[in-house]
Amino acid sequence: MSTCEFIIALFCKVHDAMSEVPAHPRAHLHPSELVTLGLLWALKGGSQRAFYRWLKSNWLFLFPRLPERTRLMRLMAAHQDWADRFLSEPTVLGICDSYGIELIHPRREGRSPGQIGKKGLSNRRWIVGAKFCTLLNRFGLFVDWCWDSANVHDSSFNDLIAEYAGRMVVLTDSTFHSKEGDPDNLKVCKRGTWGVRSLVETVNSLLSGVFHLKHLGERVDAYLTARLSFVVGAYNLLVQWQGMEADERGVTPLSIAQFML
Repeated sequence: MSTCEFIIALFCKVHDAMSEVPAHPRAHLHPSELVTLGLLWALKGGSQRAFYRWLKSNWLFLFPRLPERTRLMRLMAAHQDWADRFLSEPTVLGICDSYGIELIHPRREGRSPGQIGKKGLSNRRWIVGAKFCTLLNRFGLFVDWCWDSANVHDSSFNDLIAEYAGRMVVLTDSTFHSKEGDPDNLKVCKRGTWGVRSLVETVNSLLSGVFHLKHLGERVDAYLTARLSFVVGAYNLLVQWQGMEADERGVTPLSIAQFML
């Protein structure tokens, strides 16, 4: 499948999911077009400027009413909630983990009064950035998510887990344990137990390799939230591109490398 064919097919899938969303009479972009552009932004990776140059240089004929860059990014930030319609349903068993995102080099910490990233540990190394908390169902699909600065403890995300009490039993590692008490549906897994949690490592690998999520350049929390929202939507949509069929071992493979731009 060529890139042009992929973008058209992606738009069709998005439009099918958003057919009931009305277009503003004065808008240059239909909601389906805006969400498609957001998913492409998440999938392409890199800076906002680089993405816009790539889009305008190669695919302007697909989006002839493309607004200028800053206007497009403001629209994506304002309507990032449209990507939530691609979130998946919870299952009885789920997995939660945190993913470190480096926003600036540690040497640049504190140079800007508007810095949104903080210094914290990720995979036993110091970063200045954010923690992306991912709540997955048993198929490795995103059910919900949130983010905070990298200096917070993983237990600060327990409120997200508590929202699914009675619907999901969520497996986590010991970093999610809180001295003040854990949600009833949180199951802390000791090292070497509950091998099903290894699924989150596959998801994290896809986030790093396909979406280039380890290093982002957003400097405003609204744009970082929009970026992550479209990453989640793109991931769920692409993983289910050909359906979710288990192999002979009963394992549902997760593979989206063929969609890298």
